[in-house]
Amino acid sequence: MCPERRDRLILKGMEFFGYHGVLPQERQLGQRFRVDVELYLDLSPAGTADDPSRAVDYARAYRVVEEVVTGSPCRLIEALAEKIAGALLASFPVEEVAVRVEKPCAPVPGHFACMAAEIRRARKP
Repeated sequence: MCPERRDRLILKGMEFFGYHGVLPQERQLGQRFRVDVELYLDLSPAGTADDPSRAVDYARAYRVVEEVVTGSPCRLIEALAEKIAGALLASFPVEEVAVRVEKPCAPVPGHFACMAAEIRRARKP
């Protein structure tokens, strides 16, 4: 892909119920998590051909994220983001992924929209 081109597919606002957290009650009771994902790849083959077989299957990408978030618990949302990034890189021919994991009900005193971790990971050469 040309360095000036930054094509990406965006899956935004996915919500899942998981059992991630440092506190025992988080791992026992669970809570909602929101995930945004950006998949960086050359979209021109799919776009110019208008051919679904040349595109990333959005439903499959959603399921990959869902399996990670609803699967084995992590203590940190940073670790959850790493697992999601690794699963997406392993499942799709993408050059890079950006993953944002939001924890809207983090057990932190005060008023806030969410606590979040955001990472970018590239395919290793």
